[in-house]
Amino acid sequence: MTRVVVTGMGAISPAGHNVAQLWNAVVEGTSSIGPITAFDTTDYQAKIAAEVKGFDPDAHFGPKVARRMDRFIQFAVYAAQQAVADARLEINENNADRTCVVVGSGVGGMGTLLDQVRVLDEKGPRRVSPLFVPMMLTDSAAGQVAIELGARGPNLAVVSACASGANAIGEAAEIIRRGAADIALCGGTEAAIVTLAVAAFSVMGALSTENDDPAHACRPFDATRGGFVMGEGAGILVLESEEHARARGATVLAALDGYGATADAYHIVAPIEDGRGAAKSMQAALQSAGISPAEVDYINAHGTGTKLNDLAETRAIKAVFGDHAYHIPVSSTKPVTGHLLGAAGAIEAIICIKAMQEGLIPGTLNLSHPDPECDLDYVPAGPRQAQVRTVLTNSFGFGGHNATLVFRAA
Repeated sequence: MTRVVVTGMGAISPAGHNVAQLWNAVVEGTSSIGPITAFDTTDYQAKIAAEVKGFDPDAHFGPKVARRMDRFIQFAVYAAQQAVADARLEINENNADRTCVVVGSGVGGMGTLLDQVRVLDEKGPRRVSPLFVPMMLTDSAAGQVAIELGARGPNLAVVSACASGANAIGEAAEIIRRGAADIALCGGTEAAIVTLAVAAFSVMGALSTENDDPAHACRPFDATRGGFVMGEGAGILVLESEEHARARGATVLAALDGYGATADAYHIVAPIEDGRGAAKSMQAALQSAGISPAEVDYINAHGTGTKLNDLAETRAIKAVFGDHAYHIPVSSTKPVTGHLLGAAGAIEAIICIKAMQEGLIPGTLNLSHPDPECDLDYVPAGPRQAQVRTVLTNSFGFGGHNATLVFRAA
């Protein structure tokens, strides 16, 4: 079977505008969560989020191009440009038809949707922007990445809520494995810190409302955890067949050896309590990687900080790894970045690859009162030095979607 490798990475996140800044925040344990500045939160239950600060799309793309892209598209293109530069990849007439783009997002251009609903209500149908549809559609991120970089291979979006980014990476690898492409630009992007999304997640009871202490509001696996905190941004990887990467002299950052995807088929927003869907996703990823559970050195958990998710994921890990589960470091990096929804899996894949490169396992911030039922090694005082050769990362989404990736050191 064709082996798929990672040769480039790009990121824009609340923790920084590139991979180096993101990783530095993870290592230093610096939370990016603070008061929402995007809109007036006076009447909102949740008033905090992890926003991308200081990003000027006009300066980067030029005003004319920037205003034709929703924020989630801008993030995707920005991260993809970084990833291609990191891979020292030139997309040209020799490889454009063999370069695919797969970018996931949970909600797509919700900001544009809300803006244009206001225009419709206040000014009438003739004033709705002719760019509304291409700015809103979830697949426009992949489409715009292809336009900007000249990639003419298979092009699609993956929408599986908070599993979207991980699913996009896994599905892109499958496109390469089946011989339909040599190169893939893939990952996730999200820009959903908007009025309607924050209101909706709040009334569901999913968001933390600890507005007076933003840095400690996200507490995965803690007995006092009270919900997730929204984030935004994008993570993009360059994948290649190992043969193609070696032939062009690319630096291989890691190998993507395993991918699993399952459905709980249980509830539209709640995970099944015993975590069996997540467990089967992990088992499928390990099987496709051809490794045993004992070979995993680190698990990057979905770890949102919600009551149900953290407990179900803990149970799933125990089901897959048995007694060995207690000997594997597990952590969630969402207290640093917030929960990037459809981009979470991609950002966390990047963090996993950096963990292997640097020999450091990220810690789980704010884990001060461990939940007795969440009793694994969550690295509360991280980061922790260790030889990390194989990592497993989980992403789960509303709808019962489960996605797992297994990366191995180059």
